[in-house]
Amino acid sequence: MLTHKPLKLLLTIVLLWLFAFSAVAQVLKPASWSYDVSKKQVTVGEEVELIFNVRIDKDWYLYSSDFDPELGPMVTEFKFAKNPSYELVGKIVPVKPKKKYDDLWGGEYTYFVGTAQFRQKIKVLKPELVVKGTYEYQVCTDVDGRCIPFDDDFTFTNKQIQVTGKAASTTTTTGAPAASQPGQTIAPGTKQTPETPATTQTPITIDSAASPVFGQNDATIDTVTAPQTTEKVQPAAEDVAFTEPAPDKDDLWAFMLVAFGSGLVALLTPCVFPMVPMTVSFFTGSSKSRSQAIVKALVYGLSIIAIYTIIGTVVARLFGADGANFISTHWLPNILFFLIFLVFAMSFFGMFEITLPSSWLTKIDAQADRGGWIGVFFMAFTLALVSFSCTGPIVGSILVASAGGETIRPIVGMFGFSLAFALPFTLFAIFPSWLSGLPKSGGWLNSVKVVLGFIELALALKFLSVADQVYHWGILDREVYLALWIVIFTLLGFYLLGKLKFSHDSDLKYISVPRLFFAIVTFGFVIYLIPGMFGAPLKALSGYLPPQASQDFDLNTIAARNNNGGPTTATIAANQLCETPKYSDFLHLPHGLQGYFDLEQAKKCAAEQGKPIFIDFTGHGCVNCREMEANVWSDPAVLKRLREEYVIAALYVDDKTDLPEGEKYVSKYDGKEKATIGKKYADYQITKFNVNAQPYYVLMDENENVLVKPIAYDLNVDNFVKFLDAGVAAYKAKQSIAQQ
Repeated sequence: MLTHKPLKLLLTIVLLWLFAFSAVAQVLKPASWSYDVSKKQVTVGEEVELIFNVRIDKDWYLYSSDFDPELGPMVTEFKFAKNPSYELVGKIVPVKPKKKYDDLWGGEYTYFVGTAQFRQKIKVLKPELVVKGTYEYQVCTDVDGRCIPFDDDFTFTNKQIQVTGKAASTTTTTGAPAASQPGQTIAPGTKQTPETPATTQTPITIDSAASPVFGQNDATIDTVTAPQTTEKVQPAAEDVAFTEPAPDKDDLWAFMLVAFGSGLVALLTPCVFPMVPMTVSFFTGSSKSRSQAIVKALVYGLSIIAIYTIIGTVVARLFGADGANFISTHWLPNILFFLIFLVFAMSFFGMFEITLPSSWLTKIDAQADRGGWIGVFFMAFTLALVSFSCTGPIVGSILVASAGGETIRPIVGMFGFSLAFALPFTLFAIFPSWLSGLPKSGGWLNSVKVVLGFIELALALKFLSVADQVYHWGILDREVYLALWIVIFTLLGFYLLGKLKFSHDSDLKYISVPRLFFAIVTFGFVIYLIPGMFGAPLKALSGYLPPQASQDFDLNTIAARNNNGGPTTATIAANQLCETPKYSDFLHLPHGLQGYFDLEQAKKCAAEQGKPIFIDFTGHGCVNCREMEANVWSDPAVLKRLREEYVIAALYVDDKTDLPEGEKYVSKYDGKEKATIGKKYADYQITKFNVNAQPYYVLMDENENVLVKPIAYDLNVDNFVKFLDAGVAAYKAKQSIAQQ
């Protein structure tokens, strides 16, 4: 039987073990790296590819290396230590990354989900091969909004690649040194310090014994990033170890639903709607029995689905993933799509008809007259061709929208569209009595086309905006974009009220109730847009509008520059800083907030002003940090508390600015020197709070005592306000106790 003291000791040990386990569990490592080579045996003078494989945890994604590093997110970067045993050939190549345009950053980035692979070709110059270096990368998740920067070391030696032959020349075939190859940034003569983040992970190597740490004896390094261009270099299919990650199923379902809705809208156009009763009457009249009519209608519907799905498949095969990447980034296709949508809109307005050559219709119609099942198929083909003047712009819009995504999207889009398009022909053949409930054809069908024309016109601006933002032309800034949308939708509202009339419109004697409701919704949308001209964020449309940073006239910015618009003494005092913040020449807080980027300065000011400290562990490449700032920090209640009740310290964990010599130190966590701002505060976050993800918000006093439980990514403004209020209350309670 245990006595009281041993039992208490045992419980203490257990509790300490559980605490340590829970602390370590908070240090996340969502990506594991392994290394391989394209050939195990080479001779001196031959080329071989170094392969970097990454396994990425579910719900996380890894930023790739082939997008503009100035965009915002942290690109994956490789640094190769110079060594006479090899030279770099070309640039690092990411294998089939996904692409996405992000309005928050105002540009497009590439990323990996599930698995990733990077390849670097080298030329072997000596039998004693030694290739070593470091890589830096960032992983993020949208589940709870965390982002984590990492870096680590790699080594390739004769243990991985067996080299035979005599030493070769150390110059390239062109006679230029390897370090001067295009696309490689060299830092000659610079000291290489052993930098790794606070959350060091050990990569899985082919031979872990042959992976010495990248030391500081390497005088210079080669920094290699992929070319920032839409031209991609793809390795041979047999060399790719990982397959392309599967597309997001939820996104495909959403896209299919949009395409399905487009198919339903296409049914309401003048080219298609009258065809429904005519086609169903043909099946019921020419069939010997009701069952035969139903079967013919089913074949007819399936033929429509097959025709449009084949179109989507052809588009997918023509463009593929590489074509999609080019389409979504280059100015030429985006301008082309803008012009196409413009032409579609003019067609819907009645300026001209988009028709196919009459010879095509004659030949297809002749095949339909043959009868039988082949005749039914060609009847469906005839419908697709005859209705092209109305469905062409809608089909084109779906294909254009899908061209910037995965290869499967055009197929899914066309299947969804054709399913909705074919459904009525089959259903009315099965239930012919439903035909009596259809509204009669009339001028309302042309009104549907005109409304679609306005929508096409508004959507056309999105493509022009993408090109404008990516290439920084500055011709379609946020306020210009909004002004055009306000005009377009105002004109749409007047059209619905009968104040505008196009060439093919019928006289409108009165306004129907559905038309009135559509007008109300349209004008309501216009009213919603108007505050955006003065800086309102319009969060519901953030995916369609240019970034707010492109707006010249923003009342929020003006108010922030004038101490939140209120020249009161209290507001001015609340915004005063104790001293000029370090690094404020290149680091800034959002929404006109003032604060520090050095913890010691923030602690000193907090002691002087008698305020708690709001610590924001953030990063330049942390998209979820920017989202918190845009959606939560921008709230007036949050801004008021941050300005008046806290000393703010924004600690960037990925900033590469060198620390002064006196501030560099060796971490007790990983035993490595921390020589940059980012390394210093990444190390501080993990050693102090056992956390390595951003955003991460901590409330503390000037003695670094945590006031309340820290929080991370949470877009609920009320929760953030409660968090800030709890911190102030805890701080005042501590001060009250200290004074007693």
